[in-house]
Amino acid sequence: MPEKFDRELSSLQSKLLTMGKLAESMFQDALGALKERDASLIKNVLAKEDQVDQLQVEIDDEAIRSMATFAPVATELRFLLMVTRINLELERIGDQAVNMCEEVQLLLSEPELKPLADLARMADIASRRLHQSLEAFTDKSTEKAMEVIRADDEVDALNHQIFRELLTYMVSDPKNVTRSVALILLTRSLERIADHATNIAEEVIYMIQGKDIRHQGQEEKTS
Repeated sequence: MPEKFDRELSSLQSKLLTMGKLAESMFQDALGALKERDASLIKNVLAKEDQVDQLQVEIDDEAIRSMATFAPVATELRFLLMVTRINLELERIGDQAVNMCEEVQLLLSEPELKPLADLARMADIASRRLHQSLEAFTDKSTEKAMEVIRADDEVDALNHQIFRELLTYMVSDPKNVTRSVALILLTRSLERIADHATNIAEEVIYMIQGKDIRHQGQEEKTS
């Protein structure tokens, strides 16, 4: 492939990693607003949303132009295809961070319903999986990608546990319903962010090995 194509691939990787850092920071700011009860962090999330959206358009345009111009095959083609897929996952993570902020705004207007230990643990796992999935892409590491996939059940289990607990709060006192629902929607966003991280990890494996494991069971993926 010509040198110009190599430069375009490097540029795409750099932009995608920039977008990944932005999506991560949006997620962390949304969590910080909740944990620290700091509404000013919500403004940071909303300010970054336009940057993520703009990068999504630029990355997709560049990837499509590279495919049309250079007609790549094999590894380079898989890289470009996965760039567009990961690009979409990151944009959706940014959207989930914005959704989290909507619930946080409601929660900040009320006294705390319960300690956030389980939710914080769930958030830490989702955050770690997101970071690992981006590292897997940067390092082109199937081993790091598989670490993300193996942890897929942790967030789901915590989500069910928190949901059951919040349900008891709602049943015990109707005054708890609004805050409980907001926390349930927050955990749903955390679960979806973790799912997007898993999708990125699966796409990294396809990029490196040409192996599509998206619709396999957990045992098949990790065997």
